Amino acid sequence: MARTNPITFFQQVRTEVSKVTWPSRQEVLISTIMVLVLVTAASLFFLTADTLIAWLVSLVLSIR
Repeated sequence: MARTNPITFFQQVRTEVSKVTWPSRQEVLISTIMVLVLVTAASLFFLTADTLIAWLVSLVLSIR
């Protein structure tokens, strides 16, 4: 395997990083808000589902 000179490597890295299209501040903000909203919605859904299932299981197991 050919070894790359460290200076050449960092020049190639710099070239590749310059090709990256970075998101704007507004895009990052909107994406962050969307992630927080969806995580909250998923958490509430799973909390509700878990509570309901736990209640149903306790109801079934308490029948004598």
